[in-house]
Parts: sequence; C-alpha cells; structure tokens
Amino acid sequence: MDCHTDWPEPIVRVQSVSESGAGLIPARYIKPQAERPCSGQPEPDTNLEPIPVVDLAGDVTSALSNACRDWGFFQAVNHGVSPELMRRARELWREFFHLPMEAKQAYANSPTTYEGYGSRLGIEKGAVLDWGDYYFLHLFPLCLKSHDKWPALPVALRETVEEYGMELVKLCKRVLGLLSAGLGLEVERMQRSFGGEEAGVCMRVNYYPKCPQPDLTLGLSSHSDPGGITVLLPDNEVRGLQVRRGTGWVTVQPLADAFIINVGDQVQEFYASSSVSATWNVTSAQ
Repeated sequence: MDCHTDWPEPIVRVQSVSESGAGLIPARYIKPQAERPCSGQPEPDTNLEPIPVVDLAGDVTSALSNACRDWGFFQAVNHGVSPELMRRARELWREFFHLPMEAKQAYANSPTTYEGYGSRLGIEKGAVLDWGDYYFLHLFPLCLKSHDKWPALPVALRETVEEYGMELVKLCKRVLGLLSAGLGLEVERMQRSFGGEEAGVCMRVNYYPKCPQPDLTLGLSSHSDPGGITVLLPDNEVRGLQVRRGTGWVTVQPLADAFIINVGDQVQEFYASSSVSATWNVTSAQ
C-alpha cells in the first residue's frame, strides 16, 4: 500500500489483491452493470470481421488509409522492429511486475505526472477502478525524460526500454508519414503538427493480475486514445483487447510478432478536416 498524500485514498496494488487469495473482489473494482463484460455468454462479435492486417513491407499507403478510415485500428506486420527485441521487452517487464513489492514501491507514482509504478488514474475519491497495475514513462521530449524514474531491475530493463523506444519512434514517424500521404498531405505534415522532433512520446506497460470475478470488472475501461497514434505490443498468451465495431465488440486475435496500432482523437481531426468519412472506435482490455 502506498499512502502518498497526492492521492485521495491509499493506493492498493491490484496484484496484491489478486495474490491474497480472496474469492471476492473489493467493491471499488466492480463496474456498473452496463459496463461489465458479458462473461459466460456467447461473444457478440463472432460474425464480425477481424481488424485489418497491414503489411508495412511495401507500398501500403492505400491499405493503411483504408484501415484507419474504416476501423481506426490495424495489425502491423513486417514493421521493421526486431521480434527478438519485442520478446525481450515483454519478458523484462513481466519480470519487473514479479519483483518483490518493496522493490516496485520504490517507483510509486503520483498524480502529478503519473510517471512510475501506478494502480489508478484520476483523483476522484471513491471512483470505480480498473483491475490492473501499470508503469508509465516519458521517452520524449528529452526535457521530460528521467532515467531515475526508470526501474533499475531487472538489470537489462533500462537499456532495453531505450532501444525499444527508439525503434517505436521510428515506426510511429513512418506511420504518420503514410497517414499524411493517404490524405493527400505532405509526408511530414502530421509529424510537425505533433511537435516534430519534440513530439511527446510515452510508454505505458499494463499488468492485469488474475481476477476471481472477471465478470464484474475490466482490466481497462472502454475509451478512445486522446493522442496521435498508439502502438500496442500485446500479451502473447492472453487475449483481452476488444475493439468496438458498430454495436458489437471484436476481440482482437494478435498475430505473431505484430503490433496493434490505433489512431487517436487528434489524428481523427485530420480526417474530419479533410472531409473523409471515418468510424472511430473505443477499446477495452478485459
């Protein structure tokens, strides 16, 4: 438990609740009836098509534009990021979340910047919380980047996060360029609108512990992303991400060594200003 005075209530780590062996989840994690997953019932998305897959190895401007216009989501394959680096990043963060609690608590965050080890967003007292812990880091601009807030354990984590972050920045620049071209804009138009080389880039690593009552809560509530684009490296064992399509939810089936990319609210503005019809979707991690 973290009693940091910046939070309205003592922070309880979801992982600690999960590992306590309790058969019931605390009331603060129970979602309103309308927001709960339909556990035990047939999935409403079984007849819906999966999110698009875009092969970034070739000339993909049209395919990428169509995926973003029609879905706002796609799986990216042949994206140029080493599968070995992706696996290493995933495994090292998994190791971090399995460190003793006191080692993780050294990086406990506050609502001032959220950077560090956290278990909630927002400071509303009595708010219904998501079933998950996380780690949040700033990668760019450099004025916000502080290695002191990056975990020192596992030993290879900081170096791997640095390498992974640089590769993801290159990928994001390329995707933004393709999106600009697809709208008939100059290739660097979107990148400039987000600050050019000073554009903000952050990393959030989510950890969803086992839940004794998964039908009552969500790992991450339904939402749309406020920024430019989000690049998700999914868990390679558990399927949890869902994308809203019409009136149903499509459960994403991650492909091996693929990223799941979605465009945020700010990129939506480019499509709106270009008079391009687009359907934008909210996501949920169950």
